Amino acid sequence: MTASSSSQIPDQPFLDALNRLDLAAEHTSIPGEALQRLKHPQSIAEVNIPTRMDDGSLRIFKGYRVRHNDSRGPGKGGIRYHPEVDLEEVKALAFWMTCKCAVVDLPFGGAKGGIIVNPKELSPLELERLSRGFIRTLGDFIGPETDVPAPDVYTNSMIMGWMMDEYSKMVRKRTLSVVTGKPIPIGGSLGRHEATGRGGYYCLKELEAKQGWKPRDIRVAIQGFGNAGQHVARLLHHDGYRVVAVSDSKGGIYHRDGLNVPELIEAKNRRTSLQEVYCTDSVCDLTKADFMTNDELLRSDVDVLIPAALGGVITRENANDIQAEVILEMANGPITSKADTILSRKKKLVIPDILANAGGVTVSYFEWTQNRTGWYWKQEEVNSKLAEIIQRELDALFSVMQEKQLDMRTAAYVAALNRIGEAVGCLGTQSYYQQQI
Repeated sequence: MTASSSSQIPDQPFLDALNRLDLAAEHTSIPGEALQRLKHPQSIAEVNIPTRMDDGSLRIFKGYRVRHNDSRGPGKGGIRYHPEVDLEEVKALAFWMTCKCAVVDLPFGGAKGGIIVNPKELSPLELERLSRGFIRTLGDFIGPETDVPAPDVYTNSMIMGWMMDEYSKMVRKRTLSVVTGKPIPIGGSLGRHEATGRGGYYCLKELEAKQGWKPRDIRVAIQGFGNAGQHVARLLHHDGYRVVAVSDSKGGIYHRDGLNVPELIEAKNRRTSLQEVYCTDSVCDLTKADFMTNDELLRSDVDVLIPAALGGVITRENANDIQAEVILEMANGPITSKADTILSRKKKLVIPDILANAGGVTVSYFEWTQNRTGWYWKQEEVNSKLAEIIQRELDALFSVMQEKQLDMRTAAYVAALNRIGEAVGCLGTQSYYQQQI
């Protein structure tokens, strides 16, 4: 493992994130040195993970873990397995986690990790060896009071269980709170699996109350039908919203009267098992409906668009074609900064990722807290506490929007920066030390 400071010049993902930081900073009183700290991740680990394959051969996989900032508490953020993972993306994701935890007022900083791998090409045993190997190489970089990983793209509760178990073996004691998103029998929290989607759902329910929506009149399109996309679709469908389009990596389906979401979820997931780990069906194969591409879904004539797949899918090239009046960012960074400018000019309401998908990290905080106290909550209590936090912070952002005449994303960064600035100021900044001279 090599650890480094971040003196390197970042490429587009991290620069794109910092552009939004600078825009929001103009509306805050955050100390300049606190802003400077946020532009440089605290520490970066790059690891090479030797993994024995089932045929006896050895492969080396590259992985990363970035701890962006711990001014408000231990680093917190997911680990993703994807062939296109790269360091600059991980730095941007860690930055967003710092802001996300501050937006919902959790005592965490931001972190993120990933391995360059297509996990669907690995057997379950190969996947386990890789996951345990990653934790062995990061043993001195993570910990319950240092940096707490969680699931992300193509990782799940079983993988988190392997990671917790491996770390526990390394430190010679059962350490449940080293990761979150674990299976329920080994320290997971009720409600964690659906928390990301449920948090987005609570955002829309609060907006429904403010706008006076009738759910049956609201057409919804969801790009990405993994964990977050499925849960937000299920909850909205249950409340009467018309989910007219969904897609996954292979494409999507559309039905103007609305899709049968429970049937679609059951069909999508029926082949998943402890042995198989990942679902292999595409939504395109599951029901009779019109086929559409992912780009067509983004441009479809709906009221609410939910990008819930990967980042950077709405750009300056397609932003003018977005018809939805409300965009709920369930993915991390699905809208580029240049596309943001276009959408703002078109008066689109974007509920930003650092609030919209914060349900996952919020219930991860609940899990971490339960692990450390040994007192576990009922599902109703988890959901109630999550709803309270999401609705409280959405209301607060509307107040900032109105007071400062900002779009919601900028308002969210303003709220995050104010809280981070307060934490940094508690330990002294230039203005404090000048007063002491």
